[in-house]
Amino acid sequence: MITTLLFDLDNTLYSPRYGLEEEVVARMNTFVTQVLQKPLDECKKIRAERLPLYGTTLEWLMAEHGVTDYEAYFKFVHPEGEESALEPDPVLKQFLNELPYSKYILTNAPIEHAERILAKLDCTDCFAGIFDIRFNNLKGKPHHEAYQHVADTLQVSIQDILFIDDIPRYVQGFTNLGGKGLLIDQLNKHQQYPFAKITQLQELVHYL
Repeated sequence: MITTLLFDLDNTLYSPRYGLEEEVVARMNTFVTQVLQKPLDECKKIRAERLPLYGTTLEWLMAEHGVTDYEAYFKFVHPEGEESALEPDPVLKQFLNELPYSKYILTNAPIEHAERILAKLDCTDCFAGIFDIRFNNLKGKPHHEAYQHVADTLQVSIQDILFIDDIPRYVQGFTNLGGKGLLIDQLNKHQQYPFAKITQLQELVHYL
């Protein structure tokens, strides 16, 4: 029985149409050029090839390129004001508050990023807690340990959690543990996705 809702943050609580994720990726690629000392186009290609082997760009850079100053990475990739394109979302806030479940955020970003986004959406009070990448010792989704760490902390079984994310392999990482996962695909990018999928957050009520 579902007792707890675990939400991804970016491109899940707000629309990808705002373009925030593209800006984050652009800053990641710029950071990669500084580490690899190679042209941007080459760095984009290398990152695209290596990223599927890791949960995050940071994890890859730490494992293969000796990056140790993760706080510098966070500061560069998630600067203050990154949330400026967003607006308060009273419809989302009402929907979340009407869901009679405990609600949490699980993000591969640092907590300061999550707090900025939630504050801009005016949805901070909708969630009982945020589990960020530092909480998971810099090894986040789709690693099984990331999901299990959350469940253990909440003292809730994986089977009692519904997890919602916009990245298929992150959802699959959760369902591989026996949990219930939903892909949110607001722009219908993953038309061949073979499992449960929604196009807007409000549709999740059909899976509760």
